[in-house]
Amino acid sequence: MVNRNAGSGTRVLIDKLLAGAKPHGYAVQPRNHNAVAAAVVQQRADWGLTLDIIAQKAGLGFIPVRDEQYDFVVPKARESRAAVNAFRALLDEPATRAALRGLGLKP
Repeated sequence: MVNRNAGSGTRVLIDKLLAGAKPHGYAVQPRNHNAVAAAVVQQRADWGLTLDIIAQKAGLGFIPVRDEQYDFVVPKARESRAAVNAFRALLDEPATRAALRGLGLKP
């Protein structure tokens, strides 16, 4: 296997799924999803957890394990800033939502 770095959300999921088991490669901890895919493509690992879109772009097979939720967070003191309002407006645009769905996300 190729793992993920401690503290990442993917690592938390991996540790939960492995329930204490530490298969060969557990100590290999790349810092991002692209590096996991690269390790599998380069045959340095047989498997790892990454995002479906990254696996697909790398030409790898993919078995869904769990949906992820992404949240937009901002301190209350900054919620009225122009950049925050512009980003929120962009997220509400039908074209943006369609583009996100095209990436496999569920906005």
